[in-house]
Amino acid sequence: LTGAFSVQLWQHQRWANNKGPIDVEDAGLRVFAFRETALQGTPYRVVNPASIVERKVPEEIRRKYEVYSYRNAAVILAETRQTEFAEICDALRDFSISTATIRKSGGNESDIPKLFNELLRPKGWRETTIRGDLEVTLAWREPIGLDSKGKPVTEPRSSVIRRERYLDGHKIDYVKDKVAFDLEWNSKDQTFDRDLYAFNAFFLSGAIDVAVLVTRSASLNVIFRHLDLMPKYGASTTWMGKLLYRLNAGRNGGCPVLVIGITPTCVSDWSPSE
Repeated sequence: LTGAFSVQLWQHQRWANNKGPIDVEDAGLRVFAFRETALQGTPYRVVNPASIVERKVPEEIRRKYEVYSYRNAAVILAETRQTEFAEICDALRDFSISTATIRKSGGNESDIPKLFNELLRPKGWRETTIRGDLEVTLAWREPIGLDSKGKPVTEPRSSVIRRERYLDGHKIDYVKDKVAFDLEWNSKDQTFDRDLYAFNAFFLSGAIDVAVLVTRSASLNVIFRHLDLMPKYGASTTWMGKLLYRLNAGRNGGCPVLVIGITPTCVSDWSPSE
């Protein structure tokens, strides 16, 4: 088996809208092959997101972390943002914590977020705030009378609505070349709403194409119980269970998000037998 295949595709050469026809230029072709399954009760076929993660996220990352891809985030990172994705993967490979680090107080300002600071800041990942005004133009044609044949005569009219500070102060901890990265280790779970809203604000403004969000996997609970830390890392803090249902509900808007869950494999002095 070589894995080679062929397929016939239609080439769309012209597009038309209310402003007239537009020639479509060929900017290149990329083909992605994924295994489809039938969606029961419908004529549609779907691709399991887990299979996309398997093909686009390096195996060592998938072994070390829990990984989910929303809105094809894994494909966008792997195919269009290779440099930034490689830097994130390098940081994830190097990331390691100890049970002593977990014991320390400090919530999201503990030593754990500082580890990503050390890994990403030297490579140009910067804390970034977005601000912007909104200007909306309303256009219509105003009747001004009748012509010699009794038909209505109209003139173009317009008005402008301006909302200053329409976007004001949404912040992401790490942004580089249209890729966003953030970590939520142990904040209140409502912090996820802020993060996802900020991701979408940056995305809709064209400031980013995709985001990566790292948080705790539920599999870390076995360590927290062993260390008698479950009250500190409770159900109302930032962990995978509180993030996924928000993503499944679409709170990221249109922004593609790759979700990374920190697992016990990241804890250097922990053995599964403990």
